[in-house]
Amino acid sequence: MTAMSIQPPPTTLWGALKRIGPSLILTANIVGSGELIMTTALGASVGFVALWVILVSCAVKVVVQLEFGKHAISSGETTLEAFNRLPGPRWRGVSWSMPVWFTVKFIQLIQYGGMIGGVALAMNLVVPSVSVTAWAWACGLTASALVSWGGYRFIERTAVGLTVCFTFLTLLCALLLQWTPYRVTLGMLAEGLSFELPAAAVGVAIAAFGLTGVSADETISYPYWCLEKGYAKLTGVRDGSPEWTARARGWIRVMYVDAIVSLFIYTTATAAFYVLGAAVLHVRGEVPEGPEVIAVLSRIYTETLGPAAMGLFIAGAVAALFSSVFVACASSTRMFTDGFAQYGLMDYSDEAARKRWFRVLAWLLPTIWVFLFLYFRSPVFMVTVGGFVIAILLLLVAFAAYHFRYKRLVPELKPSRIYDAFLWVSIAAILAVGLKAIVS
Repeated sequence: MTAMSIQPPPTTLWGALKRIGPSLILTANIVGSGELIMTTALGASVGFVALWVILVSCAVKVVVQLEFGKHAISSGETTLEAFNRLPGPRWRGVSWSMPVWFTVKFIQLIQYGGMIGGVALAMNLVVPSVSVTAWAWACGLTASALVSWGGYRFIERTAVGLTVCFTFLTLLCALLLQWTPYRVTLGMLAEGLSFELPAAAVGVAIAAFGLTGVSADETISYPYWCLEKGYAKLTGVRDGSPEWTARARGWIRVMYVDAIVSLFIYTTATAAFYVLGAAVLHVRGEVPEGPEVIAVLSRIYTETLGPAAMGLFIAGAVAALFSSVFVACASSTRMFTDGFAQYGLMDYSDEAARKRWFRVLAWLLPTIWVFLFLYFRSPVFMVTVGGFVIAILLLLVAFAAYHFRYKRLVPELKPSRIYDAFLWVSIAAILAVGLKAIVS
């Protein structure tokens, strides 16, 4: 953030659309584990009755994501740097929020192992002569190589390409469902919007709320991608001038467009996944779980497009799940490096040191994920564990969003009352689900 780096923001919608990207990276992560596995499993378990949970989950958390992005653009701070400045107890100069975050992230390693397991099981269906174990290692090492080699632009383009492939195919399947015995009626959709939830589905619904839409993990990682995209650098350091205010508001508007485009994509994809799970798997009495998860999930394609669609499903499933592994690896290298920096183990502002840590973690983390999958060998269980702890982490995210808006936001960027109303609705929903997760 220097005077030499500042640029005026685009003034047209088309200009803003050409500068989006950070949320599209998040979408690649969202569509894999949350949508393919967790959303479809929820639909298969309870039918259409919990469709409203998925839609609310996608819509309600985006305002908190915006607040995190706004804070990063106006301050230039990373998320964990900002967390380390939250009020509350401190130990040796480190905020209480840091051990909370680290605890959740270490448990969430199980979830990422489940993602790698999903890719390995899918590939084993195509080439059964190669073991699931070998495919798991191939997935982990490929993600390591790509993340350790590529920078922001490469990560953004790869994530978007992988997501487009599977999302398009899933929407096509949901549409073609209407010409099969599993067609969806208006009555089914009305049942899904009744705001009721069977007691037996509460646990899965909490995990789905934690993972679908922008989860706590994606919300926390979003500022890193905003910073690497350059929104804060292009805005410049706050100097109190009207020019800075105009630039900040302009680049924040670009960030809003970025988030809204992503919201539309992942909400549409999530709804399609849920409908396929509820319409096909629930009717068949099949719930994806254990080592057979990919084979069961494939029925949402083969039952709508025919047996020949198995190959398309495998290709799409690998693209979706690997996109999650890829983006999770990339974002985790940033967050863990920053977490270590808050404990004084390195200087995150040192670009050379930061990139060295990125490369080391890019190889270390997927290795841990593979070992965890080989131990548990149950992708649905592993992803559910991750969703549950991430739902609890939403409590920290909600508190941070409140702090960013009412304690740290500069007066020049004060939002409208309508924005604040949406923020409070988002915080209230997050608190309710987070507390329910703890009680459960």
